[in-house]
Amino acid sequence: MGVFNRVARPAILAAARSDRLRRTAERLPVTRDVVRRFVPGETVADALSSVTALRDSGRLVSIDYLGEDVTDVDTANATVDAYLGLLDALGERREPEAKVRPLEVSLKLSALGQALPRDGEKIALENARAICAKARDVGVWVTVDAEDHTTTDSTLSIVRELRADFDWLGTVLQAYLKRTEGDCREFAESGARIRLCKGAYDEPASVAYRDSDDVDASYLRCLRVLMAGSGYPMVASHDPAIIEAVPAMAREFSRGVDDFEYQMLYGIRDAEQRRLADEGNSLRVYLPFGTQWYGYFVRRLAERPANFTFFLRALAER
Repeated sequence: MGVFNRVARPAILAAARSDRLRRTAERLPVTRDVVRRFVPGETVADALSSVTALRDSGRLVSIDYLGEDVTDVDTANATVDAYLGLLDALGERREPEAKVRPLEVSLKLSALGQALPRDGEKIALENARAICAKARDVGVWVTVDAEDHTTTDSTLSIVRELRADFDWLGTVLQAYLKRTEGDCREFAESGARIRLCKGAYDEPASVAYRDSDDVDASYLRCLRVLMAGSGYPMVASHDPAIIEAVPAMAREFSRGVDDFEYQMLYGIRDAEQRRLADEGNSLRVYLPFGTQWYGYFVRRLAERPANFTFFLRALAER
């Protein structure tokens, strides 16, 4: 694992930023076939088919329309339209009313125009507001995803403003960032839904823990802060040690199964997902779809040696 983190992971994440490698990967049928392990399809119909299967197995779902780093207003508007169409389709499912909403959409603010050179933050805020309003109307939650550390201040500023009108809005905090324990304290005190993940970008040591043991320790400290607060923690991890630590922490802070949830990615540790759901826990699957799958897929390869090994084995079998 140490060699993977020091050598392979930075190289894989560098590949995620390469337009040349992206274009090559998107042309190869073998790559696209393997991608289906993590991204079940490109259309709303594909996503809805997977939503049905996951809901039938007792799991909750968060759907992400893939895309990021939008550089023009038209593409940002197209992303908003895609989310509004997705939400209309999810609303037609007529899920039962529940304290924990079974369906959620996840947004990347950079896909909504955050990085545009003129008024990017304002554009992303208004686009996210339109999606939240539609989600409220159809009974679906929204969570704002985290991206690299340069966007964190802007993202959390937008989240704070949106939560004034949509107090159920969630956001993602990344445990490998050194600032995150403080951010957890702020949002736990305000009663927010927080998805806590380890982090999926190659961040410098000046802002992030680089050693896996340090990241794990930070994750558990941050999770304790969230469990002790008044919000709704979302434990986004596939790490067996993290998952094993959750029940005792939940008991310590008198949290029942409706007071927090586990989250895992589509295609990763499916048997463990089913076990947690079958035991009565709230388990939500992060389900991505769309044509812009390359960056997401490569970050999944970089997260765990097992994912990268699966990819290499699948290629070798072709």
